[in-house]
This record gives sequence, structure tokens and C-alpha cells, in this order.
Amino acid sequence: MIYLKRMMKKYWLAIWIASLFSSCALNGALKEKAKFEQQTIPTLSLADSTDNYLSIDSNFLFHNAQGLWELYVSGNPMELGLKTGILTQSLYAYQEKAFFSKIQEFIPSQRKQKWMMKLTKVYNRNIHKYIPIAYRKEIFGLSRYASPRYDSLMDPYQRNLFLHGAHDLGHAFQDLALVGCSSLAAWGPKSADGELIIGRNFDFYAGDDFSQNKLITIVKPDSGYSFLSVGWAGMIGVVSGMNSAGLTVTLNAGKSSIPWAARTPISIVAREILQYARNFKEAIAIAKKHSIFISESLMIGSADEGRAILIEMSPHKFAVFESDNANYLLCTNHFQSSTYQSDKRNQKQIEESHSVYRHQLLTEQLQQQDKLTAPKVAAILRDRNGLKNKEIGYGNEKALNQLLAHHGVIFQPKKRLVWISANPYQLGEFVCYDLNKIFDNKAHQPASTLANTALNIPQDTFLNSKAYRDYEEYRKRDRIIDHKLKSDQEITESEWQEYQKLNPLFWAVYYKRGTYYFEQKRYEEALKQLQQADSCEVTTLVDRKNIASYIHKIEKKGDNR
Repeated sequence: MIYLKRMMKKYWLAIWIASLFSSCALNGALKEKAKFEQQTIPTLSLADSTDNYLSIDSNFLFHNAQGLWELYVSGNPMELGLKTGILTQSLYAYQEKAFFSKIQEFIPSQRKQKWMMKLTKVYNRNIHKYIPIAYRKEIFGLSRYASPRYDSLMDPYQRNLFLHGAHDLGHAFQDLALVGCSSLAAWGPKSADGELIIGRNFDFYAGDDFSQNKLITIVKPDSGYSFLSVGWAGMIGVVSGMNSAGLTVTLNAGKSSIPWAARTPISIVAREILQYARNFKEAIAIAKKHSIFISESLMIGSADEGRAILIEMSPHKFAVFESDNANYLLCTNHFQSSTYQSDKRNQKQIEESHSVYRHQLLTEQLQQQDKLTAPKVAAILRDRNGLKNKEIGYGNEKALNQLLAHHGVIFQPKKRLVWISANPYQLGEFVCYDLNKIFDNKAHQPASTLANTALNIPQDTFLNSKAYRDYEEYRKRDRIIDHKLKSDQEITESEWQEYQKLNPLFWAVYYKRGTYYFEQKRYEEALKQLQQADSCEVTTLVDRKNIASYIHKIEKKGDNR
């Protein structure tokens, strides 16, 4: 998403040619929408409406003290969509604006935006065929409360179907630039009570605004299990969640090829597992029946089995991985089963990305830690350092805490407990939800949190430090530096110095200054900066090769003088 402009340049012609032959297929979702509109659609009206509480029947939306939005809905698919739509209407509009504003940032031209939406409709022309009918009804109900702001770009129902595939497209097109999630599961001797405990960071970044309103969705459907999931308004899919049977699902992106047509969004696969599976066998059966268009690891935790497994899915392969270690399972962004050992894309991911480094970090943590508790898992998820506790610069994607996570979450499936991080990132208070109490209580107290706040985990002390304030200032200046580099504007020496002081251990602050001097043919100064960058913990093999290439060019120029 944040590199859509680059994507469009590379694939514009191919998709445009496809559009010439596919216009007749664009109306599939609209025809289905017309059929839905012929059904009897309940008219809903809010019973209570305040700044932090909305309700309709026994369903409601509440904004808690930690800044998390708690949505509680029940009913059949259409009712779930309609109730979610009316309760989250303003949040839904906010998320769409955040998403499309990011697109507008990189494609300012309205004419090109409309072309992009047209091409997106071509790409997603059959996506509705790969989403179960119950979820399409729910999406239709939800889309009736979409803001009309973007109707000129795409019909609300089509638009929502597209947004459900945005997570998939984000990492497929951008080579995981947006997604670098880390997950761990421990049980037996590694867990304080011997029961399964799971922690994960969802490092999906689509701008600060997109992550502002975290939505805790609690669903009591008319079929299947009740469940809790963490995400954002406008999406019925699941990226992190646990159901009333104690089964959990979290997503970790893998190395994907560029897909030519949309299939089932992985968040919809995860939603179906969460709603209809209580054990590994049922989860695997649901996952196997879906055709997906990206590569993804699904960590499945089970209260019944007392452990976790990985379902590794790609468009052409399917595998189940269980840890050789009897006490824990780790997952970052590469596949671990024998099925993918010879897979070229997975091999490239292992060699070039930061996935293996984070896996080693998790291994190091689990080898050092015994008797894991929820607070201990939170500390692991919040860790900003590298291997052997080395400081590697804030925001380094080699860290478990990259300081960009949409959310962190902790599960204790046997006890049906969930902890979800409040803003910012996973640094805020981890708010506890007891699913036993939530789903056993038929009449929740109005205008009150669903959280079991007595079990909350306090916010990270880092939030009160000068280092945190410096990092937030660094992020602001980093965007300014990037804009100036992109537009060939002058950057003063004092600007560079202040910028580097804010995050002095991060390799990129020296790399950017080095490339700036290189373009100005100030080679001696460029070499000094690039060598400093090379001495830091560089994020990926590709980044290190780029640094080496610049250094080689400068040294070659020196030899030729």
C-alpha cells in the first residue's frame, strides 16, 4: 500500500491489457449486490448514542479508558453486517479515509486514481466467488454504512471486498515491506502453569492514522463458535483472534509471488477457522478447502490439544508444521516445514530478509526464559534490541518490536484470556478480556468496558523516556528527509546532524546521508557516512549489498583519480 506508486509503474501495462478483455466480468459483484438488495433488509436505529457508547438491541460499541474500541454484535450474517455497520459507521469512514489518503499521497492525480480503481476492479473481479456466501452477506450489510466519499472510485460493496484483500496485496506486491510479524507459543515446562500461552506482534503498517482506532470485535454468530478478534473497522476478516472453544488464529506473512488474480483473502480463511474449528483437525480441513493468492503461515493454538501448530499455505502448496522442540513453537515470516525446504521463494526469504534474525531472537528469548506468564510474553513482544541484547537502532525491522505494530496480543487459550495492546504500537497497556465472562453474560452492563482490567499489564516504561520522545521526533524528520531526497531539495548540515542524533544507532540515518552526499559528488563525506552505516546492524542482505555497492563505486572513483 505505501508503495503503490512503484507497483503501478511496474504492472500498469499488464493489468491494463487485461482490463481490455475483462470489462464484461466487472459486474459480478454488482449483480450479487442487486440480489442482496431484493431481500428483506431490517431497518436499524441506534438506541443510545454518546461520545464513547453506541447501542442497538443488546449490541454495542464502547470506547474504553485505554483507547480501544470494543464492538459486541450477534445474529445471522446479514444482521452482523448491518449492526456492525451502524455501530462503527464513523470508524469505518475514518479507516477508509486513512487507507485512501495513503493512496492519494502516492498517486495525487484523480484521473490516475480512477484508473487504479478500475484496474483494481479487474484484478478483484472474481473475489466474491472465493468468499463464502455468509461472509459476502455480512460484507454487504456492512457496506451499506460505508461513507459515500469514495463512491465515485468504486461501489461500496466492491470497495469492501477489495479492502478485505488489502492485507494480502500489501505484502505480495511490496515484498513484506508492510508486514514483519513475529509469533511464539509455549507450553509445558516453558509456561508458568504448564498450559499453552501465545504471543504475537502484528507488524502491519499502513500509516499512523490507520492504526489509530484499534477495534476489538466480539461476535456471537447464529452458527459456529463465538469469538474475539483484533483489527479495524470495515473488516470482518481475522488477523488475530480466539474463539469460545479456546482455539486461536494469528497470521504471519510469507514470501509471495506477484498474484495475477484475487482468490480468498487470508483474513477470511482465518475468520472461518475461528468461527467453525475447535481443534487442529477442523482448522486444517477448513484451510485446505480454500484457494489463496499469497503465502501465509497461520499459527493455530488449541486449548483442547494444549499446544500450537503452523498451517503453511501458498497458492500451490500446503503443509502443517509442528516444532521439533516439545515445549514451544516460533514463527516469523518464512516457512519451516519440509514441504517448503526447496521452495526458491522461501529460500530467498530466508537468505535476504530479517525473518531468520527475528526467529533467532525468539529462540534466544525462549532459551533464556522459563515459566512464561502474560507479563513476561509482553516484555518479549516489546523488546527493541537485537541478538545478545545489542542495541540496533529504534525502528529496525530486525527487532521483535519494530515500533510500528498495529497491535500486540497474548492468548491463554485454556483460561480463555486475551490481552490486547493499547496505543502506541504494543507499548500501551495490555488490556485483558475474559471470554468466559463475556460469552456467559447475557446482559452486559451498558456503557461499560468488557475488559477484566484487574488483569491488565501496565504500559511499557519506555513510553515515559526521552528515547521514546526522540524516536517519535525522528519519525517526523525521517518523512521530511525522505521527501527532500525524493524531490532533490537541499538538506542542511544541521538538519542531518539533528536527524542522526535522534536515532544514532540505526544504520539508515547514515545510509541516507551518504547517498545524499554521493549524488552531490561529495565522495569523501559520502564514504564516511556509508562506512558508518555498514558498521551498524543493517536490516537485510539487500540493504547491505546496496551499501557495499556505493562504497565500491566511491573507492573505484578514488582509484581512477
